[in-house]
Amino acid sequence: MLQKLLQQSILKIAEFEATCKGVVYLLRETEDMPQEFVLTNVGTGTSVHIVKPDSHFRIGGTGVGGGTLLGLSRLLTEVSDYDDIVRLAPQGVRDRVDLKVSHIYEGSEPPISGDLTASNFGNITGTSSGIETPDYLASVIGLVGETVTTVSVHAAMQHGLSTIVYIGSSFIGNEALEKVVADYTILRGAHPLILKNGEYSGAIGALLSIE
Repeated sequence: MLQKLLQQSILKIAEFEATCKGVVYLLRETEDMPQEFVLTNVGTGTSVHIVKPDSHFRIGGTGVGGGTLLGLSRLLTEVSDYDDIVRLAPQGVRDRVDLKVSHIYEGSEPPISGDLTASNFGNITGTSSGIETPDYLASVIGLVGETVTTVSVHAAMQHGLSTIVYIGSSFIGNEALEKVVADYTILRGAHPLILKNGEYSGAIGALLSIE
């Protein structure tokens, strides 16, 4: 359709090829560029790749991502604007919505970190009294962040890698998501790198492909 409208030839570039190439380009600007890493692209959904010096390949992903963030936020709070979500979420308290390990082992020492989420949205019982809009939004971001991190860490373990590079439009101005992803990645024993300007990786890679 676009090609017909432009009435000229269009160079088609594979999305994953362009994204990986753009990520490698941006990583050269960092101080600790890894040679091999897991690449997690959190857009509408989430795509997970293995990147090595001479190759890259997609290993899977999850439907949980920025689309989930927007959809659940709207269903739960009627807040649908992305900027409003990322502004309000840091004001929320996840413990009012999520069931933590510390809740289950209240009064005794838990066998694992009490800060871990035992059940996303599992602390809501018969009433939601006292739970405010920012609390729901914070928990939605927690659900998205923990899900994409779990998938990424498992991929890293499976392939013997320690660094996970996170990119995607879901991180734009979203400090709450960055914190959840970074903290949870470290807690699971991997090294997180949330790439600055990573949301432009595909566009950068496409430009590099036509040089």
